[in-house]
Amino acid sequence: MSLAIVRWIAGPVLHAARQGPFALRESVRVGPQGLLGEVVRIHDDTLVVQVYEDTTGLSPGTEVHGDGQPLAIRLGPGLLGQIFDGLLRPLSGTGNSFVQPGRRAPSTTRLHFEPRLAVGDVLAPGAVIGTATDAAGRVQRCLAPPDAAGVVERALPAGARTETDPVLFVRHADGHLRELAMSHVWPVRVPRPVQRRLPTQAPLVTGQRILDSLFPVAQGGKAAIPGGFGTGKTVLLEALAKGCNADVIVYLGCGERGNEMAGVLDEFPTLTDPRSGRPLMERTVIIANTSNMPVAAREASIYCAITVAEYFRDQGLHVALMADSTSRWAEALREVSGRFGELPGEGGYPAYLSSRLADFYERAALVDTLCGERGSVTVMGAISPPSGDFSEPVTSHTKRYVKAFWALDVKRAQARFYPAIHPLQSYAEDAREFAPWWAAQGNGDWLALRRRLLTLLDDQAQLERMARIIGKDALPARQQLTLLCAELVNGAFLRQSAFSEIDRVCSPARQAAMMKLLGRFIEMVDAAGAAGATPEQVAALPGLRALQRMGEEVADEQWPQLAELQARLEREFAQIAPAATASPAPASPAAAAPSTEPRDAAHG
Repeated sequence: MSLAIVRWIAGPVLHAARQGPFALRESVRVGPQGLLGEVVRIHDDTLVVQVYEDTTGLSPGTEVHGDGQPLAIRLGPGLLGQIFDGLLRPLSGTGNSFVQPGRRAPSTTRLHFEPRLAVGDVLAPGAVIGTATDAAGRVQRCLAPPDAAGVVERALPAGARTETDPVLFVRHADGHLRELAMSHVWPVRVPRPVQRRLPTQAPLVTGQRILDSLFPVAQGGKAAIPGGFGTGKTVLLEALAKGCNADVIVYLGCGERGNEMAGVLDEFPTLTDPRSGRPLMERTVIIANTSNMPVAAREASIYCAITVAEYFRDQGLHVALMADSTSRWAEALREVSGRFGELPGEGGYPAYLSSRLADFYERAALVDTLCGERGSVTVMGAISPPSGDFSEPVTSHTKRYVKAFWALDVKRAQARFYPAIHPLQSYAEDAREFAPWWAAQGNGDWLALRRRLLTLLDDQAQLERMARIIGKDALPARQQLTLLCAELVNGAFLRQSAFSEIDRVCSPARQAAMMKLLGRFIEMVDAAGAAGATPEQVAALPGLRALQRMGEEVADEQWPQLAELQARLEREFAQIAPAATASPAPASPAAAAPSTEPRDAAHG
């Protein structure tokens, strides 16, 4: 174990004189409490160490001990259902109300291990060595480390063991005998290897209509959620964690306010998974790194979270990682960079901000894993731009690496319109690739309907600017009907309450039925307007209120009732304009589907 002596310290950064060999990015322990740190620079006999814990009380002369390995975390079946700090140290079940400094001893919880390999079997890197069953009956796969391969010389029988107890002995090709346990250690800055990365095939179903139907993110894709203060970033991420179809949720609170994380920690253990009926925490890992925790730990927390997500992906699971927020992580980079004396870049951030963002987001992928399964990591990162300015460095750099951009709008949030995602500032580059998937869900016209709704919303923005000058009543009847249809799309389809028992999660089948119904309604309004019907007649239709309330009143299992609502609307349109229901009329400029999508044309 190498030794260094502290010469100088300021905040989370210290300089130490080394008295033995150290490597760049090596994990170190500082002082008598063993504070966790990492070597970030070596110059002659001087080390520069970034400490991930509170350095109060440290002084020149303090000893720094090297671990001989990179900053790493232990990955195993004991992660699910637990709450950790930014360095993946458990916060629950410690018997102490405060985060204690230094490393934690491995968990002593015993799991029932069932081996899958016998003596003489050949072990491949990343292969499944057995299964672990906890007290709740939840079964998880146990993986060999990606750097372990050889012939099994000894395999322990099934039984109850801790995560760190050896269960397998493997002889490597070089003759080295290695012990394997249910868990293993992996460096957080090193992406876990896979057989191959795959192109996107299906969207991650979030249960939010504006996302799934207009701006979908791929399973294994990347999405950014920028928004100013109070626009609902945290609530949206929590709604995604509760309603998406991922097998495992990794929720990272990076530098957020303590009361927000306290709400998450209080609510999640009480929630029920709508897919299995079991507690939602059974498939969730929460990493809490609040704003009052050491600033340098924010940088480590985001790498810990993506490494945990990759571990579950390697078991053949689909993982969703919610990071709230990457702006706080970038602020930590900026502060530590200043301590290093580095020249600041745009906005005071370090010049390498863009590459660090790329390192994080590019670890999201759909892959064939080393154990022969197919898994994915989908990353959704919230951004908190100062004053809601999307041109600031974190947002502008992030847009280069994500394919779904969900822009939260302050005006929508102030109008209590949630999710407050602005449909004309958001985009999804992969949208066209999901048309076959939607066709399999029963919506073969999804791409055309999506384009029609986006066009309608774009026309609404233009007409509202005109209406503010001359008044809405002075607009031609056809344009008033366009505004009526756009308001209906906003209120009946895009608005969705996270607190509604019926509407907080919307299935793809119900979304498809609602989109078809709205598309047919727009056709009938267009035909009725061409036949001379007035906006007042359309607004007075008795069935219009049922259409406006369909999200709140028609549950997922009741979506076939929407066909009855369409038949009712067609009868009512036939009374005010018989030609409106005879056959679909040519689309008006407001409802026509152009060759390219407004605002979204460059992004699919």
